[in-house]
Order: sequence, then structure tokens, then C-alpha cells
Amino acid sequence: MQYKKGQKERFTKTITESDVSLFAGITGDFNPAHINAEWAKESIFGERIVHGILVTGLISAVIGMKLPGPGAVYMEQDTKFLRPVKLQDTVTAEVELEEILNEEKRILRLATRGYNQKGELVLEGYAVVKAP
Repeated sequence: MQYKKGQKERFTKTITESDVSLFAGITGDFNPAHINAEWAKESIFGERIVHGILVTGLISAVIGMKLPGPGAVYMEQDTKFLRPVKLQDTVTAEVELEEILNEEKRILRLATRGYNQKGELVLEGYAVVKAP
């Protein structure tokens, strides 16, 4: 196995109106906190926020494309949402190899984090994956 504890990879994306609309359409999650600007003005955030699971999808992009990469299979994901992500925020998803749980079966535990453009932690957790 060519993986080493502490190895990190990242992916950065600015979340657009189109991203939120497409995600809502694909998933059927039309929660007004994400879709309705007038409703969201009265929410605790004062404006629309991005679906948390859309932001978690950026972690999936790192896992599937960079670490461990193409062919990786999710086995488990745990995420804590710490701050809202708003439209036009730029999020950097970071994955770090925390532990090789089973070298023979190529099962890895990855620390997962997301940061906004201010460097604030917006989500954290872990994933267990089977490496290709």
C-alpha cells in the first residue's frame, strides 16, 4: 500500500446559485433555508445557506479523485456541520489519511475537513473507505 499517515489532499470550489439549484433538483431537498431568499431572511442565518450535504460532496470529490483516488469506495462517513456555508463562499475540502485500519483489505480511516474562504472550519469528521 503506497499510502502514508498524514498524507493530505484538497479540492476547492466556489458554491454558486446553480450548484444549489441543481442539487435541490437532483435530491428533491427544496428546504426554504436553501431555496427561498425571502423565507431565509427571517431565519437564524438571515440569508440562504448551502445544503450541508452538498458541501460534504466536496469531501467525496477528494476521496474519489485524489485520496485514495479513482476506485475508492465509501464505507462510512461522519460529519459535524460547524458553520453555515453561504452562496458564493469558496470551500476547500481536505482529506487526511489518519489510519490504515486494514492493510490487506486496503481500508483507510480519513480525517475530513472543510474550510471557507476565511479559513474557518465549516465541517469536520471522518470517512472510512476501501482504497482501490
